[in-house]
Amino acid sequence: MSAVANPATVEECLRMGAGFSQGDRNWITEQFGTLDARLASFHADATELEISVKDREARGQKVTLECWIGGREKIVTTSSEEDLHAAVMDVRDDLRRRLNDSKTKQEPRHNRHLRDVAQPEPGDLTV
Repeated sequence: MSAVANPATVEECLRMGAGFSQGDRNWITEQFGTLDARLASFHADATELEISVKDREARGQKVTLECWIGGREKIVTTSSEEDLHAAVMDVRDDLRRRLNDSKTKQEPRHNRHLRDVAQPEPGDLTV
């Protein structure tokens, strides 16, 4: 598989939504750095991430991370962790899992079960 010409990165694709300021961007980008390896197979211009928080620092706060990748369904992860840092880690880890699951479904060559099924030889096709 060839490398994507302009790979998506958290730095390039992350937007701050409601409840977060540009001042929060640096520490969130640092925490989300582990997503870069997962995002690298997608084009930066077709990938968007947005993190938002409702009722920040309140008892019922809710952090939401949305991910749009061209040609795929939007992925939304949420966390109700009371600690903001823990909630941010929670949505990051959930997004990484969901991206891994999505990639497995989209690319059966990485699915061992499908790979082990015998494929017909080119001369075996009958009309």
